[in-house]
Amino acid sequence: MAELTVGRLLTSWQLDLPALLLVLALGGLYGWGVLRVRGGGGSWSSARAAAFAALGLGALVVATMSGLAVYDHVLFWPAAVQNILLDLVAPLGLALGDPLRLAVAALPAGAAARVRRAMTGRLVRLLTFPLVSTALVLATELTVYFTPYFATALRVGWLHELMYLHLLVAGSLFVVPVLTREETLPAWCTHPVRAALVFLDGVIDAVPGLVVMTHGTLIAGAWYLHHHPSWAPDVRYDQQIGGGAMLGIAELVALPFLLAILFQWARTERVQTAALDRHLDEQLAAVPATATSASAPAPAPAADRVRPWWETEENEVAARIRRQHGEK
Repeated sequence: MAELTVGRLLTSWQLDLPALLLVLALGGLYGWGVLRVRGGGGSWSSARAAAFAALGLGALVVATMSGLAVYDHVLFWPAAVQNILLDLVAPLGLALGDPLRLAVAALPAGAAARVRRAMTGRLVRLLTFPLVSTALVLATELTVYFTPYFATALRVGWLHELMYLHLLVAGSLFVVPVLTREETLPAWCTHPVRAALVFLDGVIDAVPGLVVMTHGTLIAGAWYLHHHPSWAPDVRYDQQIGGGAMLGIAELVALPFLLAILFQWARTERVQTAALDRHLDEQLAAVPATATSASAPAPAPAADRVRPWWETEENEVAARIRRQHGEK
């Protein structure tokens, strides 16, 4: 095999039929959903569609058909980059496109209700529970590298494709429920909690890269020693490069993931504040009439007088009205 250079890494491609079919299926379904929503008079963000196509499907294509796939059987570090693209980068791009909300918006009412029931089913709830899904991602990475799984996948083509799918699904179980606008997580998993979970996930995602980089035993050592090209770096150094790449990409992905959560949090707060202000305006419109009736010439005895609701209720709207009355 020709020596790997930057030019060959960027220009070398190979067809991966199962991966191509998956990309076409996901892209086709997403595009159909967008057209159906917009055709029905609704709107769908072009930014979401772009994230799904460019970052989600794009990362899937790069991981399985680019120069990384061409050289992953002779060098470890391209395989390591492949795997981190599949279980971190591609799921993030797919999740930013919010395919769950798109499916609910595009499907007929009955089918949308079935999708929602499936998303809130017991098994799905268990697999997407934040701490469980984070543990699954970590366990998947460690299983791939520290069992015969990876070495066998290098020899067996169908198992290699299954490993690709395994990594993609494991990463999506955490990212998609956290970023979707559908209610797929427990009620206590508010945006501040999600931000904390994403930060924790970023720390945990660094573990596989650190372990691979510092591990004393070669991963799939027999395979890479046998197929080691003369122009390639030492096999052990190759593994260290792969672990460093895993660590670097994992930490780079954590930042936009956290920013996406913070953006959603800020947007939700704006929507809730606007709704509260509208409700407050409606309540304040009734205040003058109530205040006039309360100052009538023949007031009831103090023990029997009905106090305005904002003086007795304990909520944010009542508190705002009390503060405004106190300022006058």
